[in-house]
Amino acid sequence: MTGILIQIVLNAVLLWIVGQLVKGVEVRDAKAAIFGAIVLGLAQMTLGKLLVLISLPITFLTFGLFLLVINAVVLMAAASFVDGFEVDGFGAAFWGSLTLSAMNLVLGVLMGALGLATSLLFGGLGAIFG
Repeated sequence: MTGILIQIVLNAVLLWIVGQLVKGVEVRDAKAAIFGAIVLGLAQMTLGKLLVLISLPITFLTFGLFLLVINAVVLMAAASFVDGFEVDGFGAAFWGSLTLSAMNLVLGVLMGALGLATSLLFGGLGAIFG
């Protein structure tokens, strides 16, 4: 359970940073960031997986680049459900999702270098399946 909570808080912080960096993405406060991170995670697990499955042919033809479009759509969908989390158009969603993905990658590499990624991952999975 602790791993999931840490992951939500880290994603909320990254989402708030995206709101500061990307014009057209607004995260008003900590509450919006936390609920935005939760809704974004749920949307990625459901809507994102469905869109990836449906768009496999075009994703294959674009060598995976179409996944950037899917991530932008999922970000826009998540923002539509959370008060205080706004995304103004597809361009902002595209750059916001790209920035969020890049920051998640950097954070994952840093946590892996510190030996934290494995314990968080398996702690989170243990809380879900245990």
